[in-house]
Amino acid sequence: MEGFLTDAQREMLKVATETAENLPPSQNPHSVLHTSHHLPKASAGGKPSGGSNAVKHRRSHAGRSIRSKKDGGGGKGNWGKLIDTDGDYHIDPNDPNYDSGEEPFELVGATVSDPLDDYKKAVASIIEEYFSTGDVDVAAADLIELGSSEYHPYFIKRLVSVSMDRHDKEKEMASVLLSALYADVINPNQIRDGFVLLLESADDFVVDIPDAVNVIALFLARAVVDEILPPAFLPRAAKALPVTSKGYQVVQTAEKSYLSAAHHAELVERRWGGQTRTTVEEVKKKISDILKEYVETGETYEACHCVRELGVSFFHHEVVKRALVIALENNAAEAPVLKLLKEAAAENLISSSQMVKGFSRLRESLDDLALDIPSAKTKFDLIVPKAISGGWLDASFSYPSGECGRQQVEDEKLKRFKEEILTIIHEYFNSDDIPELIRSLEDLGAPEYNPIFLKKLITLALDRKNHEKEMASVLLSALHIEMFTTEDVADGFVMLLESAEDTALDILDASNELALFLARAVIDDVLAPFNLEEISSKLRPNSSGTETVKMARSLIFARHAGERLLRCWGGGSGWAVEDAKDKISNLLEEYESSGLVSEACKCIRELGMPFFNHEVVKKALVMGMEKKKDKMMLDLLQESFGEGLVTTNQMTKGFTRVKDGLEDLALDIPNAKEKFKDYVEHGKKNGWVSSSFVTSLTEDANLG
Repeated sequence: MEGFLTDAQREMLKVATETAENLPPSQNPHSVLHTSHHLPKASAGGKPSGGSNAVKHRRSHAGRSIRSKKDGGGGKGNWGKLIDTDGDYHIDPNDPNYDSGEEPFELVGATVSDPLDDYKKAVASIIEEYFSTGDVDVAAADLIELGSSEYHPYFIKRLVSVSMDRHDKEKEMASVLLSALYADVINPNQIRDGFVLLLESADDFVVDIPDAVNVIALFLARAVVDEILPPAFLPRAAKALPVTSKGYQVVQTAEKSYLSAAHHAELVERRWGGQTRTTVEEVKKKISDILKEYVETGETYEACHCVRELGVSFFHHEVVKRALVIALENNAAEAPVLKLLKEAAAENLISSSQMVKGFSRLRESLDDLALDIPSAKTKFDLIVPKAISGGWLDASFSYPSGECGRQQVEDEKLKRFKEEILTIIHEYFNSDDIPELIRSLEDLGAPEYNPIFLKKLITLALDRKNHEKEMASVLLSALHIEMFTTEDVADGFVMLLESAEDTALDILDASNELALFLARAVIDDVLAPFNLEEISSKLRPNSSGTETVKMARSLIFARHAGERLLRCWGGGSGWAVEDAKDKISNLLEEYESSGLVSEACKCIRELGMPFFNHEVVKKALVMGMEKKKDKMMLDLLQESFGEGLVTTNQMTKGFTRVKDGLEDLALDIPNAKEKFKDYVEHGKKNGWVSSSFVTSLTEDANLG
């Protein structure tokens, strides 16, 4: 019968099947994943059709790929052909006995999706839906459900960039959403990183949106006004961005055009006129009115009803903060205020996260409040345990009460600082990246612990090779210019020397090496020689620490001390400092001959020692005096400052070094002091030097 097997073929199939079933699993081709050997159908007339070419390979049990013999014929380890066939066989979908399962398998490569790409696609939908509905709560819930919180900075960039190309209504909605998501959904660091992404992409935005600089600047100013970015973000961002970039222009515009204006908060809040939502300032005023009326009437239900009608559940932390301030200001209002907050929490009107956020915001402003309410801290210490025990403030908000409690908080802060700086120092020893370390240290925001950082830096360097010791000395010089005061450095060495005897138990040569670090700090102008006397006076007499200071003093006053101490760790960056001085002199002389400012700036950049650019300033000013090349040298400094090569700190350090040497300079250059006055005036006019430096000069008799 057409399309069926012959009797002989049917018998062969039966024998083959029974044999396969009797084999152990390890030899049974049906017991593992295997390539599909399809049973070919007999052709018309009962003749078998040709063997299928669908499968040319199969995998052995050892994992090797084995090419089957032609037509699937036998061989060692192969089953061989069940049916002899000849010619090519093609499955016909029109055959009455067609079975789709007999089609040869085709392996299709699957594209591996990028999680970030998936996230970007998902947030694009969330943003579009938000702009359509204006529902903040839904947008927040969708973002939480999406997960992948590590990508939240990209959400911020996307939200702002999409709104930039739309009307003011969407821009206002974007700002309102960012304020709503702050802390509860997107943490402060992610907000910061999102705006960094925006600033870095500003050059690209300008191509499609001509006024992108102004729009992003307004978003940046709005973020500061809405308190989701700290004002300190702006100078830090400006410092990290190239001066020629559009991102830098954005920061400058935000600072000078928006945040420096009178009544800037109100102007920024209302800049995108015609918005559909109430501004943050208006909401704050309504909250104040509700709370004021509540304190007068005591109607808890009515107050909760009014708060609910505001329709700003994402902003209820403001209700908590303002209510607590009223309680701190007015003893009689404390009981009703706490009753209101407890009732609002019980009704789920104010969520747990909003309650914690409100308490946290108040805690952060306690120092300012204490100026007007001296007992603010004490009262707050008493309110917190009441709220936690009452069940309407989460116990995760831990604020130990009293002086002991504050000490516990301080101890915890110090512990975290020590953990963070350990990582920062190890990364520096691996990367040799001073600017990155300075940024990391600034982000910690704990300048009061600078001496502790110095102690940890040198302690870790002591137990390493000379290369790391040299890196530590170079870093100390850079930190003194950018961040650390002389007092910070002196206090850090005092802490080191107080524990010198303990250090010597682990590092036998610790005393000698500490003396080298101390002497090197003097040679690098980080400490002055008289600072050694101050350090020694704070140490126990006849201790290991005082002996180390004496040793350092003898090293400093030895012959050729400067050269020897710069190379005390066997070269490395110490050699580089001396070499850099020569290179700076050479590039200034070449600049004097050629007049090519751009080439001189390129050479300064290629030195790769940004912490040492004060030497460029000093030598340029002195050369201007000596060779009467005032304009040429001032033009070079202006270009270097404009390109961000020489920072204000470096410029001030260079001017200070010239000022300190004016008496000696006047012996060779009679009009040195008058020249320096002109240079300072020029630097002041162009914003090169710090205002404190200019103020100190007005009181300096040397310039009188």
